[in-house]
Amino acid sequence: MTRLFGTDGIRGEAGKFPLNAATVETIGASLVTHLKNRLGRPPLIVIGRDTRESGESLEHALLSGIARVGGKSKTAGIITTPGVAFLARTLPADAGIVISASHNPYQDNGIKIFSPSGRKLDEATERLIEADVSASETQLKKDHVTQFESDDDDQVGTAGLRNRYVEYLAEEVGRGLLLNGIRMVVDCANGAASDIAPHLFERLGASVTSINAKPDGRNINLESGSLHTNNLQNEVLKQKAHLGVAVDGDADRSLFVNSNGQLVNGDATLWVLANYMQARRQLRQNMVVATVMSNIGLEVAFRSKGIELVRTNVGDKFVLDELLRIGATLGGEQSGHIIFPDLSFAGDGLITTLCLLRALVEEGKSLRELTSGFETFPQILVNVDVKQKRPFEEVESIKDTTTKIEQELGSKGRLLLRYSGTEPLARVMIEGESQQQIEKLANELADVIRNTLGRKRSQT
Repeated sequence: MTRLFGTDGIRGEAGKFPLNAATVETIGASLVTHLKNRLGRPPLIVIGRDTRESGESLEHALLSGIARVGGKSKTAGIITTPGVAFLARTLPADAGIVISASHNPYQDNGIKIFSPSGRKLDEATERLIEADVSASETQLKKDHVTQFESDDDDQVGTAGLRNRYVEYLAEEVGRGLLLNGIRMVVDCANGAASDIAPHLFERLGASVTSINAKPDGRNINLESGSLHTNNLQNEVLKQKAHLGVAVDGDADRSLFVNSNGQLVNGDATLWVLANYMQARRQLRQNMVVATVMSNIGLEVAFRSKGIELVRTNVGDKFVLDELLRIGATLGGEQSGHIIFPDLSFAGDGLITTLCLLRALVEEGKSLRELTSGFETFPQILVNVDVKQKRPFEEVESIKDTTTKIEQELGSKGRLLLRYSGTEPLARVMIEGESQQQIEKLANELADVIRNTLGRKRSQT
């Protein structure tokens, strides 16, 4: 059976399997069939997409598949990924589907499915959909799509659905937040937030300069947004703005820029938000959830405040799972996915921005002042070619060297040793107070791995 779903849904090149129209139609039909069997009635699916030129045809394919097996549908048109998660939860709908490849270039697209809670679809249903696609994979590559007519007798227009989400952001998340006097630059990545974000912050009183807010179907994420912040940093300085915010194509993440033009990543954002929430007794358990990629400097800074950093594997899905398991109220990734489970189970760049702005306004401090106390520790990453991926703990010399390094680093450093998921590589990542020290230790461990598991290179 072909595995389609990763930790962030299905993603690939638009127009090619599995992101060709016929396969996407089958995915829609399969989801509705399994939901109908579970619910005993026709399910309602809400759909949204980002600004990629392939989005409209894939949306049509989904609607075809849903209608073909008797499902009901509503479409919000162009809307952020967390916007669809919100609609799935509040319409209420039986599932929400986002057509987006997030921060990827326009040639790619993807399918992400949310349950009515706003969480990502359960793995059991994902496997059932994969089985249905696999059963007819040869036929699907012919890319024929059924024609359909929507029979949604309770039609809510696309603008109406988007407005529900914007009202929630402005009136619930942003309740009482007055941004008068705040100058901000918003980089919309030519994506799903291009219309929503500037109007939202202006509605709350901010003076907004928008950049990369004119999508043409092919410029989504193009040298813009949260992966390319140079233009935003320059524009913040040019406009003498208090801060800048960059979202990605589907606006489920956000990074920030302070008034000096310096980048504020997800780790620094977690630091600001955790301090704000702790001071107001909103940081349950005095815990913050982050991934193994968050810098050791964040852990050290949190320790000084009596806050425990709980780490998970990379992926906002794992962050959310841990947040719900321990009952914490804040988590996120260095890349800018921040989750407030009391507000949304999806990472939402606009919610994050509103919460950060509230901290600025209520504390009466600049973003630069709020990030003080957190220092990023030096980091080094060394990749080692390996001929086999044996568990590291089974190789005595690697195990012994790892233990020695961890003891030397103590509480002011961190070693992360793992294999690449896609290449024959061992990755040695070390963080610590001294660049010279971590380089020495990383190369020492890399040499041990090379001598025991390394790929032998041919001599010429």
